[in-house]
Amino acid sequence: MAEAALAACHAEGEVRLTEGPGHALELARAAVVSRATLVCAWGGDGTVNEVASALAGSGTALGIVPAGSGNGLARELAIPWDPAAALMVALGRRERVIDVGDIEGRLFVNLCGVGLDAAVAAQFNRRAGRRGLFPYVALGAREILRYRAREYTLRAGAEAWQERALLIICANARQYGGGAVVAPTARPDDGQLDVVTVAERPPWTALRDALHLFRNTLDRAPGVSTRRAPLVEITGPEPILFHVDGEAVTGGPTVTVRIRPASLRVRVP
Repeated sequence: MAEAALAACHAEGEVRLTEGPGHALELARAAVVSRATLVCAWGGDGTVNEVASALAGSGTALGIVPAGSGNGLARELAIPWDPAAALMVALGRRERVIDVGDIEGRLFVNLCGVGLDAAVAAQFNRRAGRRGLFPYVALGAREILRYRAREYTLRAGAEAWQERALLIICANARQYGGGAVVAPTARPDDGQLDVVTVAERPPWTALRDALHLFRNTLDRAPGVSTRRAPLVEITGPEPILFHVDGEAVTGGPTVTVRIRPASLRVRVP
């Protein structure tokens, strides 16, 4: 299908298949070196993240054919779900320039998170069986009932505070994917991170409040606050587990998150 789309647009291109984690990043870097004008990622948020990480700051455009569990950036940019239609968008001329986030040198296009959602991502990434949105939601519900909040010191812009938080999100775009909107006011091209903190609460209350994600109303839930800043510092009591567009990583006791404005060109409808 990809080869047919290239032929229909009279475009020169090459179709490559990834062989494992990290391979999309390697292929995209090689494409940048060869001065490709476009690299199209056909896959989920992990594949999009790898390709976007290679393209950020290069001038090479990103195309997306959504085929994952969440498809967060594709949803944010209204990319069609039909692969043939998405390929036509990627091979079109309309582009949007967006920011990317950076946490400890790892780039993200949607968001990074510390706390509950990082624990869910770590569990999900270890699964050898079913993927998809429903298993992710089911795993998340289980983790909500057993995860315990930690005490953090945060600095966002000129403001500093301490909070016992269930999770901390630094969002470039609005959602995890799958329609779960965690930062309703975030925009991927405003040069800012939306810093969303969810304060400690009983497990059953947290489970109830999780419904706000699918109603686009998390910012109205009790104990949820949002700040905006281009730079965020998070310090915890132990090495911090965080996720980058759904991929779990363990860092040091302090992690720094910053925005890289206008870093990535993306083909859009």
